[in-house]
Amino acid sequence: MKQKFSTIFILLLLFFAGSRVVAQNAPKPFDIEQPSLRVFLPAPELATGRAVVACPGGGYSHLAFEHEGCDWAPYFNKQGIALIVLKYRMPNGDRTLPISDAEAAMKLVRDSADVWNLNPNDIGIMGSSAGGHLASTIATHAKPELRPNFQILFYPVITMDKSYTHRGSHDNLLGKDASAELELEYSNEKQVTKDTPRAFIVYSDDDKVVPPANGVNYYLALNKNNVPSVLHIYPSGGHGWGIREGFLYKNEMLDELTSWLRSFKVPHKDAIRVACIGNSITYGARIKNRDRDSYPAVLSRMLGEAYWIKNFGVSARTLLNKGDHPYMNEKAYQDALAFNPNIVVIKLGTNDSKSFNWKYKADFTKDLQTMVDAFKALPAQPKIYLCYPSKAYQTGDNINDDIISKQIIPMIKKVAKKNNLSVIDLHAAMDGMPQLFPDKIHPNEEGAKVMAKAVYQSLKK
Repeated sequence: MKQKFSTIFILLLLFFAGSRVVAQNAPKPFDIEQPSLRVFLPAPELATGRAVVACPGGGYSHLAFEHEGCDWAPYFNKQGIALIVLKYRMPNGDRTLPISDAEAAMKLVRDSADVWNLNPNDIGIMGSSAGGHLASTIATHAKPELRPNFQILFYPVITMDKSYTHRGSHDNLLGKDASAELELEYSNEKQVTKDTPRAFIVYSDDDKVVPPANGVNYYLALNKNNVPSVLHIYPSGGHGWGIREGFLYKNEMLDELTSWLRSFKVPHKDAIRVACIGNSITYGARIKNRDRDSYPAVLSRMLGEAYWIKNFGVSARTLLNKGDHPYMNEKAYQDALAFNPNIVVIKLGTNDSKSFNWKYKADFTKDLQTMVDAFKALPAQPKIYLCYPSKAYQTGDNINDDIISKQIIPMIKKVAKKNNLSVIDLHAAMDGMPQLFPDKIHPNEEGAKVMAKAVYQSLKK
């Protein structure tokens, strides 16, 4: 079957044998100027719903389509993982070409999840050499809906820093005279955030084409941002081994990759998506292991695998758009909307009580209504819960519990009533518990459990 995907300029090539794409068929010669996908689906009885979009390398001048692409199909299919090999366009002076093809591939795979029996929450990207740069670019630059859930990188070009990049990839993608600003933008070790997906990174120590420092610095950036990642550097092998038998450490590498792929679970394809909106209290500030002990993390364990909870908390943020740090100006807010949640839990207002923010109190209900309307407009039509801010054990010009309890809470109540929204009273739930607030503002691990319990009870009513 051959069909045009004109909207995003990609041609999908499917080679079926019955209901299954045959991984063993050798790829046909291709025109490098025409992007396409070659899809290898596992046997239905093995399918896990996981898929990997592969970006072969070639210095952004050609593609090692077989040993860094199609030849991987038996390995992945045996584990119930679909392999989708991308034939992307070479830049030829336009860096947007390969990037747009990779983004289009991610979109197409997610859009085809029902057809190919895939879990749209479990779509990874794989790249080798320059394909590793392309894969890591999508992992660090793409919009949330196009971002992979994990990344597998073999001897990847990561940086565009001329001192240790692969100059061919640099010159072909950005041009020989690329500006420092452009080099910085596509030095992906500099673009890592907490939202960058987990990574498996592999090099050979004697790689003279792409220095392993590319991956080392990428790993360090991932680690700094608390992104789960592993880095393996084998004693020898050089560059470009892919899945060839000649690579001395092939078996060890495959064993490590298999173990890594089995080490993490992802939300079920039909999981109920819950967006936790908030400030530092939602984020988990002052909690040593926030990924485990923040209230959204605790809530996730309480609700179980049927739910997918994401923490969109940002420290020091206000609901007020005239406040010192408006939440609605943050990337986290846009990411929360892109998440298209089924349930939204909004817990803001604590920082609004500061005197220099509360002078704009006349805008509070209007700004809260703006946020509510934005979530209401989403395709998922989520159920929205408004939280009364948790108890603050202090008053004064900084965070002020008198303002929270006597002014902010009544305003939240008013918006909830107007929109027929459920309310979660975290203020009452955490009253009389000063021992759970070491700095009088932020709950500790036990306080986060109290919050999670209150939210859980409301969601399960």
